[in-house]
Amino acid sequence: MSAHREGSLPSSPPPLAPARNYTSNGFLKVTCNGGLNQMRSAICDMVTIARLLNLTLVVPELDKASFWADPSNFEDIFDVGHFINSLRDEVRVIKRLPKRFGLRYGYQPLVMPPVSWSNEQYYLQQNLYGPGHFRRFHGLDMTCLCRTDARLANNGIPLELQRLRCRVNFQALKFTREIEELGNKLIRVIQQKGPYLALHLRYEMDMLAFSGCTHGCTANEAEELRQLRYAFPWWREKEIVSEEKRAHGLCPLTPEETALILQALGFDKETQIYIASGEIYGSERRLAALRAAFPRIVKKEMLLDPDDLRQFQNHSSQMAALDFLVSVASDIFIPTYDGNMARVVEGHRRYLGFKKTFQLDRRRLVELLDLHQNKTLSWDEFSVAVRLAHEKRMGQPTQRMVIANKPKEEEYFYANPQECLCEGKDCADFFVPGNTTTFQ
Repeated sequence: MSAHREGSLPSSPPPLAPARNYTSNGFLKVTCNGGLNQMRSAICDMVTIARLLNLTLVVPELDKASFWADPSNFEDIFDVGHFINSLRDEVRVIKRLPKRFGLRYGYQPLVMPPVSWSNEQYYLQQNLYGPGHFRRFHGLDMTCLCRTDARLANNGIPLELQRLRCRVNFQALKFTREIEELGNKLIRVIQQKGPYLALHLRYEMDMLAFSGCTHGCTANEAEELRQLRYAFPWWREKEIVSEEKRAHGLCPLTPEETALILQALGFDKETQIYIASGEIYGSERRLAALRAAFPRIVKKEMLLDPDDLRQFQNHSSQMAALDFLVSVASDIFIPTYDGNMARVVEGHRRYLGFKKTFQLDRRRLVELLDLHQNKTLSWDEFSVAVRLAHEKRMGQPTQRMVIANKPKEEEYFYANPQECLCEGKDCADFFVPGNTTTFQ
């Protein structure tokens, strides 16, 4: 699979390939957790696991119980027919299980959360052939894999499986016609006003509560965020020292910090900025400094008629899909936090020809911001330091970072799916460590 250079996601699927003829070892049902892009990458992993184990995949169930409480089903976000047909030569996908697997018939499926960051041998040995689990999937049985985020390793996976993950991500997971049409309309409206920078300003209430980052918040806001964190038992960390996390680069940049960083990177007041995010915590009060520095800030709610957005309101994943499309199509993409949206968009932009994407070094930026704000660094010194820190962090072709025995700290596969961005089996010559070439 080679990288596309035309600057837009593939719009028309290739002719249907013949369906793969194989004996299914059973049904695989998966329940995805998290927001849109966490679920998206999980779906790619689960299709790959179904292919590895010769299972029939049931169209994935999406998270409805998290902070966002989005009631959307798979077919409300993705073109389910396209998903099924485009994978027919790899995996058999069905919309729903046969009735005999329903609870009313007394069927008790095997429910298990896979171990995080596992390679293909884990699924082959532990699940299919492990002690006490021999032929678990055989005989049209059914297994449910729950909490599917990060269940397949970034590295050490066979090339054909890595490329299948990409095929699902870049080709099979196509948004519904309604989302695609409105997203394309939004892109056209923005582009009529000139080039634009998509800013994923991850300064929303859920992010701040989850991370415990309260820099710039009032005492009342910090307490509100703390109480929200305690209200969700699966948000593991409770007692968090915000300034320590910020110093380690583990907090999203504040809107005020973001304004300074964009100015230091050389963006001027005429830069058109699309804010890709939900409701900013603190609303317009917290956006004041950013808006003062960059008055040409736009959001989807400002550019579209309320009737256009009405069907998507109260459906956070569908709204996020619109932001995803606009971010992928942007001239420059800058996320203020490296969450799932930032990383998956980055990977798509690499796939579309290494479109410029700033990977902000927040740990270094926090140091520089504090030095500048306490007047240790002049503006010119601050600006030069910020630019130097990001010369090689703009989405250029680079080898994915591998850290032995620390999979959570490795570079995320979906941010840099290098096996899918070049032809042939050996991509070493294409991905040069530290390469600073920028593809336009």
